Amino acid sequence: MTTQAPEALLRIAEVQARTGISRSQLFELTRRNEFPKPIPLVGRTRAWVESDVSAWIASRIEAARAAGGTR
Repeated sequence: MTTQAPEALLRIAEVQARTGISRSQLFELTRRNEFPKPIPLVGRTRAWVESDVSAWIASRIEAARAAGGTR
């Protein structure tokens, strides 16, 4: 039997560290539906689902490789 690790939630600083994207650019990409939307936690607190961010990163790597931008 395999157990799957629970989803993790990432706060803005963690998302910035993983993507290298500034806070304002993250929100602009989100507004344009080009980056996963954060989910509400409590009050005004928001967080991103780790697997959504990881999938976005993987898609950017794949797109760069397909365009010949990196190995």
